[in-house]
Amino acid sequence: MVVRIQHLQQWKQQARPIAVLTASDWLWARLLDRAGVDVVLVGDSLAMVALGYKTTLPLTLDQAIHHAAAVCRGVEQALVVVDLPFLTYQESPQQAIASAGRVLKETGAQAVKLEGGYPDMAATVAKLVRSGIPVMGHVGLTPQSVNQLGYRQQGRDPAEGDRILTEALALEAAGAFAIVLEHVPPPLAQQITQQLAIPTIGIGAGPHCDGQVLVTADLLGFSETVPPFAKIYDTLGDRAIAAARSFCDEVRSGQFPAPPP
Repeated sequence: MVVRIQHLQQWKQQARPIAVLTASDWLWARLLDRAGVDVVLVGDSLAMVALGYKTTLPLTLDQAIHHAAAVCRGVEQALVVVDLPFLTYQESPQQAIASAGRVLKETGAQAVKLEGGYPDMAATVAKLVRSGIPVMGHVGLTPQSVNQLGYRQQGRDPAEGDRILTEALALEAAGAFAIVLEHVPPPLAQQITQQLAIPTIGIGAGPHCDGQVLVTADLLGFSETVPPFAKIYDTLGDRAIAAARSFCDEVRSGQFPAPPP
C-alpha cells in the first residue's frame, strides 16, 4: 500500500501506531521500504550520520535535496518527509515556501518537516499549507536550537510544558498534518497526543504517542553515541567492521580471491 498523509490521520483514529525511520540514501531507503516502514524521514540528522558533522546545523538545502532525491528513488510505498535545514525557513514565510518548494519539486518527497511552534513558525506553516505544501511539525527538543537548548529534556516544569502544548496546538491549527514530539516527559506527550486531532510521532517521549521515530543508525548500532531513549535492535556496526577486517586479512594472507579451479 502506498502511504499517504490521510492514512496517518486514519491510523490515529484507529489507534494503529505509526512506524517512522530515517534514511539518507537509496540503499537504506529501499531496505526500510521493504521492511514496511510507514514514513521514511530524511532527517537533518544526516548531517551527523552521513556527513560527519557534530550537529545538524551545517547541513545545506542543496545537500538535503541531494540525499532526499536518492531516498525517493528507493521508496515505493512509504511516505517520504524531508527536514528543512537550519536557516532555510526561519527568515520569512517566503524563504520557507521557496525552500520547501524546491524540496518537493526536485526530490519527489511528499512533505517537509520544520522545527518550532507558536507564534512565528505556526504562521509560516499556515502559509506553506495554503501554498499546497504538506508540513510535519516538531516541538520539544529541537536539535537546530542546540546552541540555546542543548540536548536536555524539554517540558519538565509546568511553564515549559504549557509552552510546548501551546506550540503543538498552534501548529495543528495552522494545518500541520502531524507533529514530532522529541525528548519530552511521557505525561506531557500523552496530554498533547490526547488533545490533538493530528498524529504525534514520539522520539524519547514515551509510549503514548501515535507513532515512534528513531534514527536508523542508532537502531542498527552504527552510531558511536546513542541517545538514552533510543533502542539498539542490532549491532550491524560491529558486524560490518568484523566483515571488513576478515576481507583485509584474507587479502593480505592470499586467501582472497581464491585461485581459479
